[in-house]
Amino acid sequence: MQETIQQIKTRLQQPIASVELERLKQDPRQGVQLAVQQYERRQQKRAHQQAAFQQRLQFEQRYWQAGDLVAGIDEVGRGPLAGPVVAAAVVLNQHFGLWEVHDSKQLSLKKRHALVPQIKAQVLDYAFGVVEADEIDALNIYQAARKAMTLAYQNLTQQPAALLIDAMELDVEMPQTSLIKGDDRSISIGAASILAKDYRDRLMATYAEEYPGYGFEKNAGYGTQEHLAALDQLGVTPLHRNTFAPVKKRLR
Repeated sequence: MQETIQQIKTRLQQPIASVELERLKQDPRQGVQLAVQQYERRQQKRAHQQAAFQQRLQFEQRYWQAGDLVAGIDEVGRGPLAGPVVAAAVVLNQHFGLWEVHDSKQLSLKKRHALVPQIKAQVLDYAFGVVEADEIDALNIYQAARKAMTLAYQNLTQQPAALLIDAMELDVEMPQTSLIKGDDRSISIGAASILAKDYRDRLMATYAEEYPGYGFEKNAGYGTQEHLAALDQLGVTPLHRNTFAPVKKRLR
């Protein structure tokens, strides 16, 4: 009995043998040919993504080939007017296979939420560093970001032999590589970017319950129109960074 087009479409949702694919290409039905073309496009896209994934593992593989662990570190939250700066450090397992891991800014909220538990389940270790608003004001945001990254590294249980860091150098006695746009070039840093953003977004959502009206659950502390209007109407909270100009001019 001949397979229906729908049955073939369902089967093509998973990889099939090349011999079977060639057989389907001989099927005269237009619906089958369309399904085959869509399948081949998906497979080509997947192959491209997997090749890019391997390219973004090149920095980690240099250490793995020597039998060493390496941690990727990234931070989020330099730009917001409120809330902490948060960093994450991630030590990958050499068999880590989440090729969708990328710079968190390039991922949808839904995709980030799906990846976070998968990342945590597959990595050897991860940790966070948090520097609150009052310390950001005392240090300046650049130094606060460095401190958050240092704390994330220090909070790891697994001791890496080296660090891969997104556009930063830390004041630690440890071999380290600073990578411009590192979250787009290294899987370790990309994974750290995703975990740090998820951690900070969830933290800001809890702060939204304590300080309603500022929209922290939506804007994560960034200076949206809603947030600026709330500053005018409700005033400055202990979460706000008083040295940031939009907050500073509203201090009473």
